[in-house]
Amino acid sequence: KKKLKISGRELLSVPKQVFGLDQLQVLEMSPERESCLRYRMELLPQEIGRLRNLTCLYMDSNNLKKIPAEIGTLSRLERLTLSNNSLSSLPAEVGALQRLHSLHLANNSLTELPAPLCQLRSLTFLDVSDNKIDTIPSSIRHLEKLETLLLLFNSLESLPEDVCLLRNLHTLWLGNNRLRCLPAAFGELVNLDWGYNYCSCNFEGNPLESPPPEVCSRGPEGIRGYFLSLRRI
Repeated sequence: KKKLKISGRELLSVPKQVFGLDQLQVLEMSPERESCLRYRMELLPQEIGRLRNLTCLYMDSNNLKKIPAEIGTLSRLERLTLSNNSLSSLPAEVGALQRLHSLHLANNSLTELPAPLCQLRSLTFLDVSDNKIDTIPSSIRHLEKLETLLLLFNSLESLPEDVCLLRNLHTLWLGNNRLRCLPAAFGELVNLDWGYNYCSCNFEGNPLESPPPEVCSRGPEGIRGYFLSLRRI
């Protein structure tokens, strides 16, 4: 792969010459990664849209407040890392990234799950932990290939029933939210078998009442049994 890491102690912006490298496939602009930037970008230039062959774009740990609409022209993008920035929204054009399978958005300023994300039907990994998200749209059901969904350290008070349609989920982290109840069909997420793999699902730090934490600890079967017993009452 044609790969470029941008580094330098005195860089104030991305050198314009980078955007002429139209065969570039991997671009690293993250100060956290070895031999990368020593400054923090606040703005990703619109010219990023010229790099049509990019498959991986690493921009975590900058100070990005906005992503330009031109990101939507990167139709070959498979991996996008934007964690540890200052993003409060994403442009609608992100929804055009139909090859994207891994998206990292942890530790930003999102107050809701951006609607365009629910159009990314190839997505298998989504990390939006450590934001201020208080609602998940029902359109999350479109992410049928999703295997890992990280939602810990947000402000969620409930989950839509549609989450229970994500039957390929193997890892779902919900710790440190404000959840009092789970959707009635939650026990249908049978691949979240934390009876065998404790890491596959996490509820700690939620004021759960229905089902209570001791039921949740039994995994999908325990949760399914709990809701079935409620129906019989």
